[in-house]
Parts: sequence; C-alpha cells; structure tokens
Amino acid sequence: MKVFKFGGASVKDAAGVRNLAEICQEQVGNGLVVVVSAMGKTTNALELVARSYSDNKPDEAVAHWQTVQQYHETIMRELAGPDWPMTFRGAYGTFMWMDTILKQNPSGPFDQLYDQIVSVGEILSTQIVAAYCGANWADARQLVITDATFREGKVDWEQTQRAIRSFVNEREIGGIFITQGFIGQAAGTGLTTTLGREGSDYTAAIFAYCLDAESVTIWKDVPGVLNADPKYFDETVLLERLTYQDAIELAYYGATVIHPKTIKPLQNKGIPLYVRSFLKPDAPGTVIGNFKDRLPIPSFIFKVNQTLISLHPNDFSFIAEDNLSQIFGQFAAAGVKINLMQNTAISFSVVVDTNPDRVPALLNTLRQTFRVNYNEGLELITIRYYDQATIDRVLIDKKLLLEQKSRYTVQLVVAP
Repeated sequence: MKVFKFGGASVKDAAGVRNLAEICQEQVGNGLVVVVSAMGKTTNALELVARSYSDNKPDEAVAHWQTVQQYHETIMRELAGPDWPMTFRGAYGTFMWMDTILKQNPSGPFDQLYDQIVSVGEILSTQIVAAYCGANWADARQLVITDATFREGKVDWEQTQRAIRSFVNEREIGGIFITQGFIGQAAGTGLTTTLGREGSDYTAAIFAYCLDAESVTIWKDVPGVLNADPKYFDETVLLERLTYQDAIELAYYGATVIHPKTIKPLQNKGIPLYVRSFLKPDAPGTVIGNFKDRLPIPSFIFKVNQTLISLHPNDFSFIAEDNLSQIFGQFAAAGVKINLMQNTAISFSVVVDTNPDRVPALLNTLRQTFRVNYNEGLELITIRYYDQATIDRVLIDKKLLLEQKSRYTVQLVVAP
C-alpha cells in the first residue's frame, strides 16, 4: 500500500484532475490511498463564506458560496460535459447541503462554524476526483478521529487506526481510495474538525502510519524540496535527500513544502517520504528517510507578516518561572503559536504569525499583567546550517531586531 497526496494546485482545473488520474493509474492493483486537498484557492474562498455566515450576513455568505460552486461546476462540465450532475452526484448533493446550511441562522463559536464550512472544499474535490477516476470515496470524517479542538484537531491514534484499517480491509484488495486531507471528526459529536491549515500532508502521514504503508509521495508544483523558496531566491538548489531530523527542523521553522506534523509519524515506522513534481512525474524529486548525512548546503526559510511581542513585568521584577507559566497558558488559551522566543532578566519576547482574529485579544489579556510592546510587519528568517556569509546575505537592506543562534540554526527577526 502506498499513499499519495495532491495539493490544491494539482487539481485547480480539469487538466489537473486528468493528470492526477494518469499518475494514479500506474498504481492500479497495488493498493493506493490518495489524499486530496481542496481545489485551487477554495479554502481561502470558503473562509470568506464562513466569516460572512458567522457575522450573520447571509446575502454576502451566499454570494461567496456561489463563486465557489460555479468554480467547481466549471471543472465538472469540462470533465463530463452536460451530464455532469449525474456523473458527479455526490458533489451536487454537497451543493444542496451547503445551500441548506446557509439558510439557517449561525450557532456556535466561530472556530466550530469554520470547520463545518471550510471542510466542504475537501469534500467537493474528492467527490469529483473519485467519480472521475472510478475509485473508492473514503470519508475522512469517519476515519480520522480527533478531539473537539476546532481548527487544530488532535488525533486519537488508536480510534483512527482501527477505523482506517477496518475501512480498507473491507474493500477490494489493491484498490484506489480517494480521501480528504485536512479534516476529521470530533469523537462522539458528529462535528467536523480540521487539523490546521495546510494539514493535508499530515493526513497522508496519518493514513500511512495506520496502514504501515510502503511510502508516501507528496505531489507538488516544484521539483522537490529546495534549499530556499523561489519567491525569495533566484538561485535555488534541489535537495535530493533529507534526514528525518532535517526535514522536521525545516518544517517546524516554516518550510512550506511539508506540514510540520507530517514527518514524525513516518519516522516512527521508517516510512520514506517522497516530494515529487506532478508537472514532471518521472523526475525523482526528494526523498526523506533514515539517512545519516546532513544537508550539504544552507537552507533558508522566510516567514513574513510576523509580530514581535515584548513583555515586561509592571513592577519591574524579574521574569521568573511563574511569569513564564502564566504567559504560556495565555498563549495556549488564545490559540497563538510561538515561532521564536527569547528572554532576559526583565523581559520576555516572542515572535508570532500576525493573526487579526487572535493576536489583538491576546494582547489585551497580556496587558492585564504586563507592559506590552509589539512590532508588526516583520520577517522571520531561519537558516539551517548557516555561516556568517549566509547571514550577511539575507540582512542586506534589512534592520535586525533580534537574533538567536544554535549550533546548526540561526533565526533572525528583521524589519524590511
């Protein structure tokens, strides 16, 4: 059994769906789980639906939803012609379900509403792909069991493994299964959860772990894992292979090619992960596995739209363990992840993603106990296997606000 994962860019149009089908066709008879993300930028579009619906703006929510529906209808017409409603009956049913939901008054916290609406993107994409490929459609909401932490569901591995193995074993040996990335279901509630943005890679790792898969392949629009994002560097180098450790470090620090939670389940069972191009499926790409050699060249990771928050005790006392415990508890309660932290005797500084839904409320909470200073619009640059020349290179025309070094990694907070 192998596991493939296709992101939104790979199925953004009818040509992408056809290409996916051709790549998967080579695995017929061998057993294959295919994890598919929402098509194109559908997740972003559905976030607009969720926000408008939660804000009790029904006309606006319906308008945003109609844009999503028309986009998918265009793809289905190109794949099946005028008979698309019959060919893609599952997707047509999902359209009607969403129409019904948007006619009802919103109830429940926003994160819960978000997961019910945004998850529709993965449902639609997989219903379309499975129907086109003539494959088994697997509902990840019945297979990936989580707690009720909406937008960041924590997997119940025991229940999930039992559900996944049972589903696959009851069906045709060697068949192809199409399922959704990013989504699951809160145990005992019937409510959909999501695993965090870009969480489809993690879903692929979950299925691979539960099925003791031979390998996982993530199909991207890049040739593999590069040592830097081409958006920031003109000259990038393909990394032909990575250790699990280096891949975990790069993903943790923000390398967008792999979701941070993906690697560890695979490492635990020694399952290799391939990153290959769906544009050039015959190219070898990058393999991540149990290798000994470290990266031969520096790797650069850029995270933009960052906020630097500095906290100082109001009474000018030292930052001590009780302060840190309180601070971490408040960040956790607000659902704000820390990308970097640094403390002195009288201050504690962190760097976080700028999130208008969560950071302002967190700052108000922190101000009840601390003096708070913050800077927005910053960049966090991480260099794995750095030297001074690489640091100097990325600091050209930048103002350095904070620097943190370890043996192999340096992180720089800069103002552009």
